Amino acid sequence: MEKLGNWSFLIGLIIAVLVGLFVEAGPIVASVLVILGLIVGFLNITDKETHGFLVAAITLMVAGLSGEFLAAIPVIGNMLSRILSNFVIIVAPAAIVVSVKAAYGLAGTK
Repeated sequence: MEKLGNWSFLIGLIIAVLVGLFVEAGPIVASVLVILGLIVGFLNITDKETHGFLVAAITLMVAGLSGEFLAAIPVIGNMLSRILSNFVIIVAPAAIVVSVKAAYGLAGTK
């Protein structure tokens, strides 16, 4: 199962970059990225990795808000903006799963 999570993350990143190089992610690509992100959240992130993953996910999602600024870069700006947006699409569902698992773990310990 751990391999499935690793492969899901790797495939998601490849899809995010390749699609972002050429076009906006449509509903099908976005749905695939969300599903891959959910798999990553359920299978890839251990309790020890939760804090680091959530910090990285928050950083990436905040950076995703800078897409407008990236788009202003001549020639490659739009590509960078789309790639970053695609990364957010895969990381956000994983972050939601990991944060809910962490909250459940914290609530159940007392």
